[in-house]
Order: sequence, then structure tokens, then C-alpha cells
Amino acid sequence: MLQRGKNGRTTHFSYICPTFKSMEEITKSLNFIEHIIEEDLEGSYSKNELRFRFPPEPNGYLHLGHASSICLNFGLGERYDAPVNLRFDDTNPAKEESAYVEAIKKDVAWMGFHWDKECYASDYFEQLYKWAVQLIKEGKAYVDSQSSEEMAKQKGSPTTPGIAGPYRNRSAEENLDLFERMKNGEFEEGVHVLRAKIDMESPNMLMRDPILYRVLHKAHHRTNTDWCIYPMYDWTHGQSDYLEQVSHSLCTLEFLPHRELYDWCLDQLVDKDKLRPKQREFARRNLSHTVVSKRKLLELVEEGVVSGWDDPRMPTISGLRRRGYTPEAIRNFADTVGIAKRENLVDVSLLEFHVREHLNRIAPRVMAVLDPLKVVITNYPEGSEEWLEAENNPGDDQAGSRQVPFSRELYIEKADFKEEANRKFFRLKLGGEVRLKNGYIIKAESCTKDTDGNIIEVQCTYDPKSKSGTGTEESLRKVKGTLHWVSVSHAIPARVNLYDRLFTDENPDGHKDKDFMEFVNTDSLETITAFLEPSLKNVKVGDRFQFQRLGYFNVDKESSSEQLVFNRTVTLRDTWAKIQQKK
Repeated sequence: MLQRGKNGRTTHFSYICPTFKSMEEITKSLNFIEHIIEEDLEGSYSKNELRFRFPPEPNGYLHLGHASSICLNFGLGERYDAPVNLRFDDTNPAKEESAYVEAIKKDVAWMGFHWDKECYASDYFEQLYKWAVQLIKEGKAYVDSQSSEEMAKQKGSPTTPGIAGPYRNRSAEENLDLFERMKNGEFEEGVHVLRAKIDMESPNMLMRDPILYRVLHKAHHRTNTDWCIYPMYDWTHGQSDYLEQVSHSLCTLEFLPHRELYDWCLDQLVDKDKLRPKQREFARRNLSHTVVSKRKLLELVEEGVVSGWDDPRMPTISGLRRRGYTPEAIRNFADTVGIAKRENLVDVSLLEFHVREHLNRIAPRVMAVLDPLKVVITNYPEGSEEWLEAENNPGDDQAGSRQVPFSRELYIEKADFKEEANRKFFRLKLGGEVRLKNGYIIKAESCTKDTDGNIIEVQCTYDPKSKSGTGTEESLRKVKGTLHWVSVSHAIPARVNLYDRLFTDENPDGHKDKDFMEFVNTDSLETITAFLEPSLKNVKVGDRFQFQRLGYFNVDKESSSEQLVFNRTVTLRDTWAKIQQKK
């Protein structure tokens, strides 16, 4: 029922195949959120009334969980040709910053999505205040002067009902006066709150007179010190949706108990001539070897476990971007996992698969040596060099080719040579032959060791008639191993960051008796000096490449013309499972 288009996105088959047989066949392809929308379109909603929103709080950087929500909401906008708002839930000035707002906008745009309106909960502070005053006048809200501890006791528990507090029946006049004075900044934080007057015996504890407003003497990133009271999320969420005429407010499952309160708030003010928003919930996509709690991500930053929110080991969108992930890969991952009603743990290998799949199509191939061992071709003329033709991407006819320098002294990987090896070792060994990528067949004749017995140089001979691409019988001679290499005299030194998973446990956040920090992978970063072919001399920040036989790498933001810096995005194959089995 879904077809993958050229951009990697799944497209509704009914839109691209007008001869499709029946609506029943079409709806089989829909996830449960789309089923809800389709049912609404057959009922009280019209297609031009559809509007979605992505509502992050600007108190940190977006992470993979947000990426899933972005793909869901903006994906629905694409599917139904409906507008999508980017709304900042900025009701807590103690934690929110303009820098986070800008980072969020950058991330959403980088993901390839465009919002219709840029909105802020703070846009509605005046209207929310007026509606709160209306509730007080109608006897549906009151100012409570208890401490937070007293309110918690009075609220009861999931198995015992709450009881009315001593201020629940204050007069409307007293409540209006106190609320106005709260607004004017006459009280310290925590002295008074405004609570909805609903049902202290409700089985849903969120309905037991929830707090609507609290006093905060903090400067807001947009309104500065204009306000001394700030609305709570539950009072802001539905009303913001209503003011923006959002048709479907999609939240994660932890907000399911909040739906009753969402509807109660809307019941107090909805104009029956306007569209009423509908909240529906979907399950989080939890990723293995990862935490996505903003509080815990902030702890990683503050404790110096990572270098910042955009550290390439972080599951933030900015961290993934810096590591070399592509928006297409993240969107394809989100499409593959889909939308569910139950939470589950998705193996990070699936995300890495989509990264490899996309980079394999788009990344130019280059040669780099991460752990160098010098090879001297003894029968190659001293002082000579030649430039060999190399394809940039064998899978892309439009990628073209480049020239790679070849000389008497080369670097290969240390792991690609052994003095002695069994028949299954198809790399270089004494007396054995391999082909150098795009170049000649060489044979290892001898090796030199240092005083500790470490091999520091391999002496080889080459077959001058075996040059790749010449079409001669000798050039077509088959040997089992092919190695990448770089010319010593032409090699560019570069700093390379080899990143691995940040946590050793697949579910570091799922242990009641252990702190997630106990599972930090102390080997998640290794920094080395590598040697690159000279075609990489003028690379730009963000450029992505496949280092042949090694993995995918991109140019880090710290890179400069004096010091190139690359990050390993992902290895060519998933080696994590094998590494763990050996431990």
C-alpha cells in the first residue's frame, strides 16, 4: 500500500495509482493515527481543516525521540497536504533559552521539513490569563495557599481519594484579588498557585484540582519580566491547539492520562463554531544503547562525559548531524519503525543500517590509512611517482573519477600484514601477493622490526605489468586480496575521531537498582592520527566520504586547513555484536 519514492519517503499509493481498487485496500496501509484521521474526514472534519503541530519545549536540544515526532507530524502534513505549525512550549523561563529555540529551528529545517507558522505558547499568555480569570469568576478555579507538601497529601493517592483543601471554597472576589496580585509580582514563589476546581475524588489524579498557574520570578526569553505568573503545560497545551486551530494534537503515551484534563480545559472555552482539537497518543520509540531524557542528556554534558549537546556520541539531532548522519537516513529509519500503541526497544543497528544504506549511495570513495605501516616497493624507481585513475563512487555513473598518486613508499593498515598467516588470511603476508586498490599487484619479500619486535616496515616488489585498468593479461591476473593505501610523500595527516556507542548496556535507563551513568562506555571515543590521500586537502565541514574498507567519515566542525578533523559516522558493517561476544 506504500511506495517508496525517489527521495526515500513512503508515499500514499492511492495518490500515485488512480486505478487502485478499493478504499478497504488503501486503509490497510494506514497506521492507527492515519486511521483516526481518515475516520474524522468521513465524519466531522474536512480536509482543509487538517492542521498539525510539533511543540517542543526550548529547554534543550532535540533528540531522536523528537525526530520521530517531527517525522510523524510533518509526514502527516505532507501526506494530507496540510499545514504544520512549529510551536515552542515556552512556559518555564527557569529552563528555557533563545539558543535552544534557534537550535530547534535549525534541526527541523535540517531534517527537511518546513513549518507553516512559527508559534510560541508565550504568544497566548494574555489570552490564557483572561481565560483563567473567567474560570475564577465561574467558580471553576481558585487560589490555593498550601505548601506543595500539603497539597500532595491532600491530593490522595491512586487508591485513595483526595480531600478538599482549606482554600478550595474561597470566594471569587478573594481569588480574583489574589490572582491579580500574583500577576503583579507581590508574592514569592511557592506562596500561592491557581488550581482548577474539578473533582478531588476523581480516579484520575490529574483531575484532582490540577495547578494552572504558579509564580516564577524569572526573566522569560521573549517576554522578559512582563509576567510573574506562568501557565502550566496542561492549561497551555489544549488552548494553544485551539487558538491555532490544530486538528490533531499528537502526543506520546505518557500524556494519555492528561487527555481527560485536555478535554476539560477545552470544554470551558470552546466555541462550537470552531474546530475542536483532538489529542491522541502514540508510543515512544526507544533506541538501544541510548538515553533520550533531556535531564540525563544535560547530566552527560555537565559531568563532562561528552563535549556538549552536539557531541557526535549524543542522540541529539545536532550530534547526529555532526557525526555525519543524514536527514534522509533518520527519516527512513522513522518510516521503517512506524507508529505503534506500545513502547518497545528498537536496536540502534537498524538506525545504523539506514545510515549505511544512504551513505553507500551518496558518499564518494577515498583512501585513508588509520593505523599506518610503511611499505617500500624495492623495485619501483626511486624518486618516481605516477597518478592512477580512481572511481569516486562505482555505484554512481555521475560521480566521476579522480587521480591518486602512487610512489615507492606507501602506507597500508598494520592489520593488513602478517609475517605468517593461515590460508584464510587474504591480505599481505611474507611470500604472498595482494592488489593495491586501483594500482599494482605487490608481493611481500621481507620486513623490518624495531627493538621490541614490532614490525615497522615491509619490503615488497611489484609487478609493473599488473596495473589496474590497462586491460592486459597481467593486469587481469587475479589475487584474493585487495588493500587500500596512500602514498607516504603525498599523504595528508588528519585527526580522526573513532566514535562508538555511548553506553555498553542496551537499555541503560531501564535498571531500577543502577544509575544510567554506570553503563557509560569509556571506550566510546578514540582519537588517532590518520593519513589521507591528497584529494581531501580542500574538504569542507560536513563533507561525507567512505574511507574504503574502513567505514563512513565526515568532516568535523573543528576542522581547518591547518588541521583536518574527521568523525567516523559508522563502520562498514555492524561489528558491535561481535565485539561484545569477545568480552
